[in-house]
Amino acid sequence: MSGPLLALPLSLVTDTAAARARLLEIIREKAIVHGRVTLSSGKEADYYVDLRRITLDGEAAPLVGIVMRDLTKDLSYDAVGGLTLGADPVATSMLHAAAAAGERLDAFVVRKAGKAHGLQQRIEGPSIRGRRVVVVEDTTTTGASPLAAVEAAREDGATVVAVATIADRATGAGERISEEAGVPYLHAYSLEELGLA
Repeated sequence: MSGPLLALPLSLVTDTAAARARLLEIIREKAIVHGRVTLSSGKEADYYVDLRRITLDGEAAPLVGIVMRDLTKDLSYDAVGGLTLGADPVATSMLHAAAAAGERLDAFVVRKAGKAHGLQQRIEGPSIRGRRVVVVEDTTTTGASPLAAVEAAREDGATVVAVATIADRATGAGERISEEAGVPYLHAYSLEELGLA
């Protein structure tokens, strides 16, 4: 290990507004890349929001857990997860934030395709059969990834109570998710808050 571990100030752990403000600062500093890019949807954009720079960052990842748990605090659920790779660090950040608060929350990973060997399962982690889950994502553009995760979770016997994302990158994804999946769509930050609208 190259240096001392940094502990979050107690104020950020207990003050979700402070955690939310600091996470937004970090996203603006580190995750917004300007320039012409082709998105996974095939559309072109003048910027890219690379939230893996945030969800895998030593300072920001714990804040992601705090902010996303606050975003979903009015829901009743006991596991979070989504389509690999964007959802994985979001789910584990929430799992750790719950543990830090003395609560239990499981995480799960939805593979893009089922394994052809071993147990041949599409969903990894503790079983979600018969459990209430929230599908999470780092950033949502078209809604395709969360919708695929909702479908897989339901096929595995879970009750999906909502889809929650850190950043809503485009208008229309929330409506699509609500219409096609029949669940609420929540996001922590809008394009306006990110300074991109």
